[in-house]
Amino acid sequence: MANLIIPLGALNIFIAVGAGAFAAHGLKSVLSPEHLNTFQTAADYQVIHGIGMILIGILNKYKASPYNTIAATVMFAGIILFSGSLYALTLTGTKWLGIITPFGGSCFLISWLIIAYHHLTHS
Repeated sequence: MANLIIPLGALNIFIAVGAGAFAAHGLKSVLSPEHLNTFQTAADYQVIHGIGMILIGILNKYKASPYNTIAATVMFAGIILFSGSLYALTLTGTKWLGIITPFGGSCFLISWLIIAYHHLTHS
């Protein structure tokens, strides 16, 4: 997994930029302003955490650690759960998917705490 962190981060940014452009140009006339905003939030968080994965990958190249790999894995799960559920919710109108979103947000928080803890206690 350690060698996949940077490429997965970059791939997520690629997907998010494409999704954001698709929303701005292709979905503007299809989605309500509220759903369009939700879709854009999903893309924004995917970009932020894609960058986070790249930074974790760089940290891991500097000083390899299983904590970095765990944090990146949890962050990737957060992208899937948070952004994925919001994309699906806005495109399908399936409201129960909103139940999944907070689990993704929790993954984001946990991944950042893992990084903070590890680099405070092992530096």
